[in-house]
Amino acid sequence: MAHNKTLFDAACLAVILIWGTAYTLVGFIVDTISPAWMVAVRTTIAALVLTAYALWRGHRFPNLRDKTWRWYGGMGFIGMALPFYLSAHGQIKVDSGLTAILVGVMPLITIVLAHFFVKGERLSVRKALGFIIGFLGIIYLFLPVPFAWEVVQDWQSQGLILFTALCYASLTIIAKRAPETSPSLGAAIMVISAAILSVIYALSNGLPQTMPPRSALFALLALSLGATAFAQILYLRLIQISGPSFVSKLAYLVPVASIIAGIIYLDEVLSWGLVGAMLVIFVGLLIAKSDKNTG
Repeated sequence: MAHNKTLFDAACLAVILIWGTAYTLVGFIVDTISPAWMVAVRTTIAALVLTAYALWRGHRFPNLRDKTWRWYGGMGFIGMALPFYLSAHGQIKVDSGLTAILVGVMPLITIVLAHFFVKGERLSVRKALGFIIGFLGIIYLFLPVPFAWEVVQDWQSQGLILFTALCYASLTIIAKRAPETSPSLGAAIMVISAAILSVIYALSNGLPQTMPPRSALFALLALSLGATAFAQILYLRLIQISGPSFVSKLAYLVPVASIIAGIIYLDEVLSWGLVGAMLVIFVGLLIAKSDKNTG
């Protein structure tokens, strides 16, 4: 029992670190590689790795008419192809730390979606209060500094990233309702579908005109193997074990990991505005999650 608990804690820590540093890697990569081709290469490499891993584990892919392909293929679009592109496009102008904070509202969105789609996770007064407080933190992030009644700086890019959080929250709910299958097989089907869609979209935008620097290629390889392949297996396994509410709690620490990585590797600046917004969002999450009916 203690051994299983240790493995579970290790998996949670790995997911937090991988998700947190993923935004740092993306922030570095998009300086020299377009978002469309970054996502195409990222998902293609992960698809090859996860397919080989699933076959090595002895799994057989279901018939293409099987509902597993519809469920996990849709999850590949909603939880990988679309949000990967949106967040990468947004990070052209937005720092990795702020990106992680914006995506970090995923648990708040999950609370609302779970009210409608997950049995036993109704939206209580305490959860609603937590959602409102967290939402105020997001509004604070969007306000210009110094404050003025003007268009918020980079609001389009921040909006794309915020929509990414909606995609991830939707994935968490769908993953709980999807037909049960092996995490490695489900992850493989997801990323295969995401890769096909991403490559088609990238090709429609034309081939790259120059070869990216070697450092960007190594970063892309690390992103593909870590955040896109390995973390996806852990994510689906944790969903099966603990459900969407618990997994959404892991997002509490992802912005912290991302901000630290951004400061160390990308020379990003930690402002008091970021700290204040993150604290407000965390307070909202803690209030919502302190509800006695929360899973």
